[in-house]
Amino acid sequence: MKLISVVGARPQFVKLAPLSRRLRQYCHEVIVHTRQHYDVNMSDSIFRDLEIPVPDYNLGVGSGSHGQQTGKSLMGLEEIYEREKPQLVIVFGDTNATLAGALGAAKLNIPIAHVEAGLRSFNMAMPEEINRILTDRIAHWLFTPTDTAHQNLRQEGVAEERIMRVGDVMFDVARHFGEQIDAKGRIIGRLDLTPGDYVLATVHRAENTDDPQRLAAVVDAFERTARELPVVWPIHPRTRGVLKELGKLDRLAEGVHVIEPVSYLDMVQLEKYAAVIATDSGGVQKEAFFYQVPCVTLRDETEWVELVSAGWNRLAPPVDGTFLARTITSAVGSAGKDVRTYGEGDAADKIVLHLGKCLGE
Repeated sequence: MKLISVVGARPQFVKLAPLSRRLRQYCHEVIVHTRQHYDVNMSDSIFRDLEIPVPDYNLGVGSGSHGQQTGKSLMGLEEIYEREKPQLVIVFGDTNATLAGALGAAKLNIPIAHVEAGLRSFNMAMPEEINRILTDRIAHWLFTPTDTAHQNLRQEGVAEERIMRVGDVMFDVARHFGEQIDAKGRIIGRLDLTPGDYVLATVHRAENTDDPQRLAAVVDAFERTARELPVVWPIHPRTRGVLKELGKLDRLAEGVHVIEPVSYLDMVQLEKYAAVIATDSGGVQKEAFFYQVPCVTLRDETEWVELVSAGWNRLAPPVDGTFLARTITSAVGSAGKDVRTYGEGDAADKIVLHLGKCLGE
């Protein structure tokens, strides 16, 4: 069987890693990278760290509006689908690459598998919410990471035979690589950080970067937090550009360490040994939990509601820097309940087994 896996951003590379490793034991997999994330540390090095084969196709979509990214990806993917004639297309998560990959396959009547289906923020102002809902509507097989995601799809009237609760493939990866990374050397050594005595921060969502007031609150919060704990901020290219335009990039307080995007394994180390993580990334929220690190989510809502209920995560909309800083520092040393939300680390095996049964392989 020939299949195509479509990826375009860091979280999708992580999700692809364990699944690709297993698929290639049984199938001919073609990897298409839309190149939505084009920074070397956000893309090429992650493929190396995660031992993912070099993509067979690279669309070079790069930055741009949502329409531009989706349209360019769709045009390129349609040509590849017609050339390769896959029996299945696999898409991951909720990016523009996800939607383009699914739409292109649907138009050509190619079956679609959606990994990390059923997530809902119930905020239709989020481009990601639109992408995930539309993808779930046209996918043939919906692989959900949590019970909540499974129930979301059932409540929307999705037929039960299309849904399979497999757990989270990102947990597969975290278990594998987390055990290999300790606190010695790597980026912690290069930055002269003390394990358990710094804040890790990531900010990239348009709702924060494109709103000057929210971004100003985030910067203020990090500067206030840095008076008590160093803040390490691997900065997303788009965030860097906005901060530079606003004149804030070169005026950040001492103690806020703005660094270039880091490799996947360096990011694992930073996450695993942080005192607390402050992020607007969905994937980083989960990774914080995988490494038992408290997390503050810089958003109005989250798809990973289980982590909020369990006490590992707390929502802190970035509308006031003082409040946000207080929330971050108060999370240090906290812990949530012992929950088994994301499966047992065998999600990729379950996906491959289910697809094999469905496709008669």
